[in-house]
Amino acid sequence: MSDRSGSESGNDRGSEDEPSRVVTAFLRNRGEVLLLRRSDAVGTYAGRWGGVSGFAEGDPDEQVRVEIREETGLEPGDTVSFVRSGRPVRFEDPDLEREWIVHPFLFDCGTREVELSEEHDALEWVAPTEMLLGGGGDADGDRETVPELWTAYERVAPTVRSIAADDEHGAAYLSIRALEAVRDRAGLLVGERVNKGADPDGEWDELAELAGRVLEARPSMAVLRNRVNRAMADATPDAAADGETAGAPAVLESTVSNIGRALAADDDAATNASERLEGAVATLSRSGTVLEALRGGDPSRVFVAESRPAREGITVAEELAADDAIDCPVAVHTDAAVAHVLSSEEVDRVVVGADTVLADGSVLNKTGTRTLALAAAREGIPVSVVAATDKLSTREETNLESGARSDVYDGEASIDVLNPTFDVTPADCVTEFVTERGSLDPGALEGVVETLRGFEEWRDR
Repeated sequence: MSDRSGSESGNDRGSEDEPSRVVTAFLRNRGEVLLLRRSDAVGTYAGRWGGVSGFAEGDPDEQVRVEIREETGLEPGDTVSFVRSGRPVRFEDPDLEREWIVHPFLFDCGTREVELSEEHDALEWVAPTEMLLGGGGDADGDRETVPELWTAYERVAPTVRSIAADDEHGAAYLSIRALEAVRDRAGLLVGERVNKGADPDGEWDELAELAGRVLEARPSMAVLRNRVNRAMADATPDAAADGETAGAPAVLESTVSNIGRALAADDDAATNASERLEGAVATLSRSGTVLEALRGGDPSRVFVAESRPAREGITVAEELAADDAIDCPVAVHTDAAVAHVLSSEEVDRVVVGADTVLADGSVLNKTGTRTLALAAAREGIPVSVVAATDKLSTREETNLESGARSDVYDGEASIDVLNPTFDVTPADCVTEFVTERGSLDPGALEGVVETLRGFEEWRDR
């Protein structure tokens, strides 16, 4: 029996007059979350499934990291990164005659390798909707959870607002969050069928409205539009096998499968790009697909532009330097120095991601990409854009987002401030597009775009 301060082993915390405060962390990997089955070593809810949890006698923000470390063997800040916390969930358990306050947290997790403590005897990585629908959790095919687990998850789950406000992650990452938002709502509606009955048309209308709002959350990101459109197109009544699967069940099934498809496409694009990454490589900003390509490649040196004003390039350089898979020097430099670096260093290839690729081969990406590509063209250095074909835009117009004025200038002088967060790189500065289908030249893109346009027709039903 453990006597750790935050553990749920041993004596229970709280009293009749004071609620018990606990933290619950949801670790997310590839669109799924970690559920742990509580063992007989814990004081409450033995045999039920929950997140990483423990009593919070002090600061919940500190305690949740202690619990992650002790219950999974993972180190917060290393393979586990904080996403957000949510409003506490307060409820009473009449069976225990006890009041609880749960502080929910969400973390992204870079691995599924978990070392269980004595507090748990089983684990599963599942779609969060399994908290509502159960199924397959143990030998009886049932997964009974601790009370209000879904409510706690909802407090930290992706929303239209969180997707719109995220200025730290790339388009591929946010496209998965968009699919998760629709998936979670579909799962909730499926769960409500038990008490309210099936209403396929009403469910479809509600989910279509949500999908529409998700589509407009990040207007510059074609991949988000394409992946949501594909998922909804696959779930239309015409696409459903029969009337019983129409509505929320069809959307749930489609979003779950399309999350898997999207992740596989990003993985395959990264793998194809890694085969080209030899010698010295230059990049900028933060692209998860480019990072995976670098980890799988064999670069002799990596140059990373800092990518102001958020300076996400610094984070990328730090991650690469700390990664055992990257066995080469990593250098970081200012955005203003990209032309100098390419002209003075022996750089063999520029590799960048893309938020959006237009049908003519021009690329929308983090500001600075155009400068880097133009400098590379001047020096005769090939430019590889790594992106799944879902990043091709079906629209001719572009929507270039801008950041906050204060990110550039917070003084009191009466001056205009320009802070574009995206720019457009001309197609003639791009050597190749490396996708899940292999290397494509600009002339091959229009056919893919026509296929993607077909997925938009779900909105016309």
